[in-house]
Amino acid sequence: MGRDLFNLAMSSPEIASLSWGQMMVKGCSTTYKDCKVWPGGSRTWDWRETGTNHSPGVQPADLEEVVKKGVKTLVIGRGMSEALQVPASTVDYLKKNGIDVLVLQTEKAVKEYNALVAQGVKVGGVFHSTC
Repeated sequence: MGRDLFNLAMSSPEIASLSWGQMMVKGCSTTYKDCKVWPGGSRTWDWRETGTNHSPGVQPADLEEVVKKGVKTLVIGRGMSEALQVPASTVDYLKKNGIDVLVLQTEKAVKEYNALVAQGVKVGGVFHSTC
């Protein structure tokens, strides 16, 4: 029984809602614009921390924190209009760490992420909720 509680506590949190510029993560009262999620937690994805812009886009430094949480799959939401770029070097970084990666428009990314959560996959994600 204690093991089930541990697994539940360390499962990836479901994305509860998504609309333009707003994301909610189940079990968290914060409304995010862009967010990072991993087994057991979530936080704001602040592009200023790594100097990220729509182009060249998502950098390995943006993903490092989620990778260190031991995820097996990482979902990247590129925005509602897919304005956020994901360079091949970022995908290669994940693959070299043995992580499956899905790069999708954010609404599709959230659906895929939540489906993986429901399957019990150790999944993480970074999601951009505007353009």
